[in-house]
Amino acid sequence: MTGKDTPPGECPQCWEHSRNRAIHRKLRPREDCPQCVDHMTNGCPNRVPKKKSSWW
Repeated sequence: MTGKDTPPGECPQCWEHSRNRAIHRKLRPREDCPQCVDHMTNGCPNRVPKKKSSWW
């Protein structure tokens, strides 16, 4: 995973899987990615924390 490229508040796995076509290229047509299915079922536990807004 490329956590440093992930914007604040986003999950690194969701971000990488939605933008890197090579991850899903090995799947057959209409085959689900096991990592994505597990992630959708169990949620996104590893979100990158957002920076505090300091304009106050």
